[in-house]
Amino acid sequence: MARMGDVLAGFHAAWEFESDSVLIRFERGIRTPKLFQALGERRIPLDAVAAVTLTPGKRGTVVLRAVPRPGADPLMEAAAGQLKEGCDPYRLVLPAERETLAEYYADELRARLTADDEPAERYLVEPPEAPLTFKAYDGKASFDGKAVSFRWFWTGASSAKWKAGDQTFPVSALSGVEWRSPEVFEGHLRLLRREPVSTQPAQADQDPAAVVFGLGYGPVHESLPFAAAVLAAVRSASPAPVAVSAVPRRDPADIADRIRHLGELHEAGLVTDEEFSTKKAELLAQL
Repeated sequence: MARMGDVLAGFHAAWEFESDSVLIRFERGIRTPKLFQALGERRIPLDAVAAVTLTPGKRGTVVLRAVPRPGADPLMEAAAGQLKEGCDPYRLVLPAERETLAEYYADELRARLTADDEPAERYLVEPPEAPLTFKAYDGKASFDGKAVSFRWFWTGASSAKWKAGDQTFPVSALSGVEWRSPEVFEGHLRLLRREPVSTQPAQADQDPAAVVFGLGYGPVHESLPFAAAVLAAVRSASPAPVAVSAVPRRDPADIADRIRHLGELHEAGLVTDEEFSTKKAELLAQL
């Protein structure tokens, strides 16, 4: 049996095993993903883990991964499967020669797991702490633990947002968050309101309850912890299920215009063939 306090160190992180949890400490350095640096450390209760896997990695490595239960971690719930593999905080990459040791700890963790893969009734992993801020392309987003505020930039905000003015949304007025990674086409953070808004625009750049991302604006390591903190606050304020929205359906003409614009970027060499194909498929999927 692994002893409390045992540490397994890998690339960019180290796992410290405790009686009822795993404390993940992330390294700081130029090669460490910025999301890991922003998180610093995370305590993962064993009740939040559904399974443990050990698989071959790239270039002579093995990957130890704790599989979180659905709904147990607000960060992973906000991410909704959009994180790149290298930014998954539940992965520990080790040299292949440490596979035997990694298998030992994987077996020890599996023996201690009591939870299944059923959705958790509440968040079990602590969210990032407020206050939190980040700069989006069209405004600055701030969260103090009680309310989310958007302050528009004249250089990026649409006329619709300028007309609506700066916005403040109490947590009690929200039902959830929609986060679309800035690493894909049309990334944004949209607040889902508890009371339906009949005129809420489908496009985030026209919605006063959303901020849009751009090159250098709303990076994952800033906007995702922000979204997770808001989700956790919303759940704490209400026993009702927290909403993490799917991509909304859009007008076919709007989709056609965006694909045309994407094609122009592709022809100009600003988007690779692979990016063009992937993002075009994402747009078509919204029809």
